[in-house]
Amino acid sequence: MATIQFHGALNDFLPPRWRNAWFPLSFKGKPAVKDAIEALGVPHAEIDVILINQTPVAFQYGLHPEDEVEVFPVSYRHHFPGSVFLQPELPEEIRFVLDVHLGKLARNLRMLGFDSVYEKTYRDQTITQIAAAENRIVLTRDVGLLKQKAVKWGYWLRSQHPETQLLEVIRYFHLENKLQPFTRCLECNGTIREVSKESVLEYLPPKTRQFFNEFYQCETCRRVYWKGSHFDRMEAFIRDFKNGSSG
Repeated sequence: MATIQFHGALNDFLPPRWRNAWFPLSFKGKPAVKDAIEALGVPHAEIDVILINQTPVAFQYGLHPEDEVEVFPVSYRHHFPGSVFLQPELPEEIRFVLDVHLGKLARNLRMLGFDSVYEKTYRDQTITQIAAAENRIVLTRDVGLLKQKAVKWGYWLRSQHPETQLLEVIRYFHLENKLQPFTRCLECNGTIREVSKESVLEYLPPKTRQFFNEFYQCETCRRVYWKGSHFDRMEAFIRDFKNGSSG
C-alpha cells in the first residue's frame, strides 16, 4: 500500500473525504502510477507533475509499497522546473473538439473566434480520433473520455452552465488575449469574411435588404450574417463576458 495526495483543482474529481489530504492507495502487483491515479477518477489530461517520494516521475512509473505520491495540476507549473512536466506544450493554434453535451459552449467559443469542432453525433472514439489527428484540445463533461490514451490535451468542465463553462475554458488555457469575435460561423465553425450586398441578395429577407448594407458570409456553409438585433445581443454577451473574465 502507498499513500497519495492531490493538489489544487484535481481535488474536484475526488470524494470530499479524500480532498487536500493524504489517504491510502491500495494496489496489486506493480501498476503504472497513471493507471492507479485514473482508477481513483482523476484523468491524466489534467495532471502535470507527479512526485514519488519527492522525486518527479513519468506516468509509466511502477508503484511500490510505501511510496508517497503527490499529484499536481497544470496550475502548479510555476512551482517546478520545466523538465518535470507531464503535459506536452499546447499547440500554437488553440483548437477544440467538444463532446455531445456541449453544443452551447461550442457556439460561444466560435463567437469568440476559436476553432471548435462539434457534432451531436460524435461518439467518444470519434472525438479522440479528431483530437489526435488535428491536435485539438478535448472539452468534455465526461471524465472517462479524458482517460483515453489518445487524449493529449483536455479539460473537464466543472459547471453545467454554458456561460460559466466558457469562462472556465478561457481562464484554464489563458486565452484572454486571443479572442477574435465574429470571425467564425456559429453553425459550422467555418471562417467568416465580409462580402458585398449584391453577392448575397438571394439569401436576404426583404427587410434586411432594405435596412442593412454590411454583410458577412461563412466560406463553408454560406450562411450570411449582418449586424441586426442578434449582433447587438452577441456584442452585449461578449462585453459582459470580458468584464467577468477580468474579475
